[in-house]
Amino acid sequence: MQLTTATNVNNQKPFKDQTLLHGLMAWYVVLWIFLAIEPIDRHDWFLENILAIGLVIVLVATYRWFPLSDLSYLFLTVFMTLHAIGAHYTYSKVPLGFWMQEWWGFERNHFDRIAHFSFGLLLAYPLRELFLRQVNVRGFWAYYLPISGILALSGFFEILESWVALLVRPELGEAYLGTQGDEWDAQKDMTVAVLGAFLTIMLTYALSKVVSPKSLPTPP
Repeated sequence: MQLTTATNVNNQKPFKDQTLLHGLMAWYVVLWIFLAIEPIDRHDWFLENILAIGLVIVLVATYRWFPLSDLSYLFLTVFMTLHAIGAHYTYSKVPLGFWMQEWWGFERNHFDRIAHFSFGLLLAYPLRELFLRQVNVRGFWAYYLPISGILALSGFFEILESWVALLVRPELGEAYLGTQGDEWDAQKDMTVAVLGAFLTIMLTYALSKVVSPKSLPTPP
């Protein structure tokens, strides 16, 4: 099975023939339902899932007129999987983070850092695809704008999370924001998100030089 990418998404099959998308959807739905059972903090779980469910609704609603490439949907599913795990345990209490803390002597649970790094690493490609196909950017801007966009989105979500915590359940601020007592937590989260985006975009650029442009259909 050959995955469609941002540059050959015109070869996308109808949804009924999209075995990969069926599998990704089934995986996420089953995982989400499983992790919705007895989360560590139900109120925090609810807050964490507001944006996640909103993203799923947008992806489903826009599929008919703007389907993304298989690779973008794969990246989105991996990120949503990490987010679902973080929502179940709360980001500061995910077991993987505690194992890392014990193995490497970290001072805190760093699962939230993994998630923010993955935000840039996994979402920069779908964002680049959006710029390529909707704004028709090319050259330098096709690589710069996704990184800049991830930084903007990361900052926007940090602000949004703080207001949601303040307006909905102020007492959940520490659990929802996952600061773990670090006053520079938001800035560090944004930094690792940009690093993740930079890595993906540089890898995309490198691969574009390896794959002959003549072998790829021209993006719409």
